[in-house]
Amino acid sequence: MHRIIATGLSIGYIGRGGGTVAAAACCLGWYLAFSGGVDPLVALLVTIIITDLGVWAADGVEPLWGEDSPRVVIDEIAGMCISLLFLPVTPATVLAAFVLFRFFDIAKPLYIRRAESISGGWGVMADDLLAGIYANVILQVAVRLFPF
Repeated sequence: MHRIIATGLSIGYIGRGGGTVAAAACCLGWYLAFSGGVDPLVALLVTIIITDLGVWAADGVEPLWGEDSPRVVIDEIAGMCISLLFLPVTPATVLAAFVLFRFFDIAKPLYIRRAESISGGWGVMADDLLAGIYANVILQVAVRLFPF
């Protein structure tokens, strides 16, 4: 079960680019689930459950695959969910969240890289959670200034 969750239902096995594919799959799932209207509490609960499962799964696969294996993509899924929280679910916001999240996740500015030094499952998840928070904050401001 650890492997299935950690790999985002096996997306992590595709190799290079797995994190991007997992984030894109999350965007598609989020859009399909919430484009008709999103209950903020439901979206928050989904994000918390995915994050908790991600910490648990990352802890479980670390002895098998080592620290922060590229196969583990549940962290990208959780970070992407945070990027999308409390935002209108439109193609434009979902795409903007995806681009911003991937930028912060890959570039790792503003203390995101330091978050990787946390041990265990939280260390695997922390940098992506921060990337999601940064993307979300920027989009919250953008949506209020330039509704799209």
